[in-house]
Amino acid sequence: MKELIIAFGLFLFVEGILYALFPSKMKNMLKKLELVKDSQLRSGGMIFAIMGFIIIYLVKI
Repeated sequence: MKELIIAFGLFLFVEGILYALFPSKMKNMLKKLELVKDSQLRSGGMIFAIMGFIIIYLVKI
């Protein structure tokens, strides 16, 4: 459980630092996100989720 909280904190840190350092680029990226199809977002999300799961699995072995 402790690792999950640390991972969530790291996620928030990385997201926050991106918005703090590159606010205009992040706005532009979010505007471009509207042009991406839902199916592409879903596929990309699944790929990243599976990659994350594999990384966690390999680290925990």
